[in-house]
Order: sequence, then C-alpha cells, then structure tokens
Amino acid sequence: MTDFIPDVSFVIAAYNAEETLERAIDSALAQGAVSMEVVVVDDCSTDSTREIVSNHPDPRVRLVAMPRNGGPGAARNAGLDAARGRWVAVLDSDDALRPDRMARLIARAEKADAQIAVDNLDVIREDVGTTLPMFPEAMLSRLPLLTLAKFIASNMIFASEHNFGYMKPVFQRAFLEQHRLRFDETLRIGEDYTFLASALARGGVCVVEPTVGYLYYIRDGSISRVLKKEHVDAMLAADARFFAEHPFGAAALAAQRRRTRNLKEVKAFLMLVDSIKERELPAILKIACLNPRAVRHLSMPVAARFRRLAASLRSGRQPTSTPQLSSPLPEMGAGPHSNKG
Repeated sequence: MTDFIPDVSFVIAAYNAEETLERAIDSALAQGAVSMEVVVVDDCSTDSTREIVSNHPDPRVRLVAMPRNGGPGAARNAGLDAARGRWVAVLDSDDALRPDRMARLIARAEKADAQIAVDNLDVIREDVGTTLPMFPEAMLSRLPLLTLAKFIASNMIFASEHNFGYMKPVFQRAFLEQHRLRFDETLRIGEDYTFLASALARGGVCVVEPTVGYLYYIRDGSISRVLKKEHVDAMLAADARFFAEHPFGAAALAAQRRRTRNLKEVKAFLMLVDSIKERELPAILKIACLNPRAVRHLSMPVAARFRRLAASLRSGRQPTSTPQLSSPLPEMGAGPHSNKG
C-alpha cells in the first residue's frame, strides 16, 4: 500500500455498466493539473463490468468488488471507505467529465476555504442529439454559495424540470470523515440528496462554479423510470431521520416544511393516479377532496381523461380506453447506480 495521497478520488458505483464505464473512467483519468485515483465499485454486475476494471491498464484504476448487491448507497460507501484522495468526487458510470473540471472546483473551494463544491452540468440527450447546460450560467453566477435552505427549497418534485439535486458535488474527504458522513443505504431513491443535505447541515461550506464541468448523459429509454408511492414514503422517512439528526436554522426549517408538504402532495397525487387507473371513483373523490393541491399536478390532457373516466363510472359504462398515467421520476438519485434509471 502506497502512502501517496492523490488530490482526488473518483468513486464510480457500477452495476451492469459495460456500455459506458470506460468513457466515465477515461474522463476521470483525463483530468488536468490534479493527481487522482479512480475507485470503481462493482455491485455484483452480471455483465463484463468487473473485467473492464480488472483489466484496465492504468494502475490508478482500482476495483472494489461488493460481496453482494447492496444498491447505490452501499456501493458508494464502499468507494468512500477505499478512497485516499484529499477530495472525493462521485461520478456516475454512464456520465463523464470535462478535463478541467476538478482543477477548477478544487481551486475555487480551497480559495474560499470550503469543504464542498458543485458546478453546472451539460445535459446530453443521446436519443435526440442535443447538448444544453442544465442551469443558466448567469443564474449560478449570482449564487456564490449553496446553503442548506437553498438546497432544500430547490428540491421540490414537479416544481421544475431540474433542481440542485442534480448537481454532482465534490467533498473534502477529511470533512466527510470528521462528521462520519455516508450515504443512506436504505434508500434506492434520493440517497444523493440526503448525503449533500447532511453535509450542508453539518456546517459544510459549498461553493458554486457556474461553468459546466459535468456531462450528464440521458440515453434512449433512460428516463422510463416511474415514481411510485413507496419511493415517496421512503423519502418522507429519510427526511424525518434527517430532521431529527441535524441542526436546522430558521430558513432551512421553513424550506424543509415546504418540502414535506410537497412530498405529501406528490404521494396523494400518485394515489390519485392509481385510483384513476383502477377506476375507483370513491377513492378518486376522497383523495381529490382531501388533497385538492394534488389534483393540480394532473396535466390538462390527463385531466380531461379523468373527467371522461369519472363520467363513465357514474353512468356505469366502461371507458373507451384506460388512461395511461405515470409520473416521470424527477432526479433524486434513481438507481441502481445512475441517476437516470
């Protein structure tokens, strides 16, 4: 074992990632002006993921093989335990980095004496061939620091296409060790959000680099995951644990209360969708009456189907077609080890 401490440890949790893993690894190795190691955690893949890492010619690439499939939180925690760098950067196995990303983030963080740094992302939609920044650079330029209150307030489901939960932070490893911060292994959705929120709640200062450094790929079919009631239940439970374990200022507390209301509204909306699918008129009416804000999440075309369905149920007729209702999953760490499902 060498005593050399690299500037950054990249942690890549991988499960059946043979199609994209080499691109992710190579983009990490291509970082300029920093020393690095790449820790790839194979979570019991059934394809050639493990062989790709084992046979990689660069000695800076290390394999951590999980004894059993543990999900994204467990895999990333294994990567954190193996990391030796001064900074730790989580990289999804189907994403990539611009070559100057880490040098810019580390320089910005160290100049501000910060323990966390985030930057902008390019959203690359491979199915339609477009590349666009996730956030306007001018908006991020007006946000020199990401606070806990701002981070929580941004993470409201259905409020916008993208929120700050999409950002891929880098952390000072000593700060993570000092506060014993690890991913919640019970979560399959939202573990990234809870991890960064916990670091901010523990006093981590997070600087914002407005330029793009992270390349966020959306592949054909990669957004087909559906948000389910059990996902929201798990997030509500995780938020309750988070609230009990960390200190909150007034602004963060207000933001957390809004997020809790948002999650409960989303849960009611999903229950409404399920009731519409099952053509359960009493349940539909009950949910709509008790949670009128949830009804607003229905898009106009779906609302029209809802009205037709309700009318057919009242008359005892079968609808001509069953509404195809689903809820696209907003970004909150969907898995297994990629945030795109």
